[in-house]
Amino acid sequence: MNKIKQQLYSSCEQYVEQRMQRILTAMEDLENDLENETKSSAGDKYETGREMINLEWNKLSNQLQQFKMLKETLKSAKRRNASDEIQLGSLIKTNMANYFITIPAGQIQVEGETYFSIGAGSPIAQLLLNKRAGEDFSFNGKTNHIISVE
Repeated sequence: MNKIKQQLYSSCEQYVEQRMQRILTAMEDLENDLENETKSSAGDKYETGREMINLEWNKLSNQLQQFKMLKETLKSAKRRNASDEIQLGSLIKTNMANYFITIPAGQIQVEGETYFSIGAGSPIAQLLLNKRAGEDFSFNGKTNHIISVE
């Protein structure tokens, strides 16, 4: 695996870990809030507060599961063998932009170049999958030329 791809994987892994850590911290804060919630004479207020904490907990728990799935997708992409055909884990350079098909981690700067880390289900990835260097594709009414695939 080339140096740029390694740096992109590293950036994606950091992205996922940071998001997961934020969620875990928020969940710990909710646990503390739940423990500190005291039953007052206004029972309805107590129950409403607990229910709001539980709803937020469930939301964070779902987000955590989504990031765990992204982490697994990233591992799967990393294990794939390089191919001339665009697939999960491919690094693609086009005349318009550079793409890294792994997880939707956004824009990443590596060695002065911008790469867009996108999920395989994204519209642009769907257009790129199974294509090879030298082929063209249209996105947003513009023709793009695939320069290289790694």
